[in-house]
Amino acid sequence: MSELTIGDSAPDFELEGDGGSKISLSALSGSPVVVYFYPKDDTPGCTKEAIAFSALEPEFAKLGARIIGISPDTSAKHDKFKAKHDLTVSLAADPDKIACEAFGVWVEKSMYGRKYMGVERSTFLVNAEGKLAQIWRKVKVAGHAEAVLDAVKAL
Repeated sequence: MSELTIGDSAPDFELEGDGGSKISLSALSGSPVVVYFYPKDDTPGCTKEAIAFSALEPEFAKLGARIIGISPDTSAKHDKFKAKHDLTVSLAADPDKIACEAFGVWVEKSMYGRKYMGVERSTFLVNAEGKLAQIWRKVKVAGHAEAVLDAVKAL
């Protein structure tokens, strides 16, 4: 499968969201959507990223943009994570890695010489027409939510 590039149609998905909701990309067409993939609920980097996106969520909302965080965690874990950190962004559960694989973020990683499969922290900005407007791979959390907000403003 070839890597997604700017201008490609974003792969659609339907996943279980927090609070038992269903989240699909196609249901949000007509407005920009920030889809960010992260490895695991309640780990330091993922928590910082979710808090940063939640803090800026009102700014994204003013621009008509929705934010969806996706990880392989279950929706029950997402609910606890949201409650613990007062998160306002939508979180979607992808335990079967369907969206992770469609977006090419389920990759071989290496830590301390050990190889394993995991989520590469990545963010995709989908425009109102469902096309990829911006892609960030191997995201560093510091300043990332702000950079994504700037990209939404530029749409």
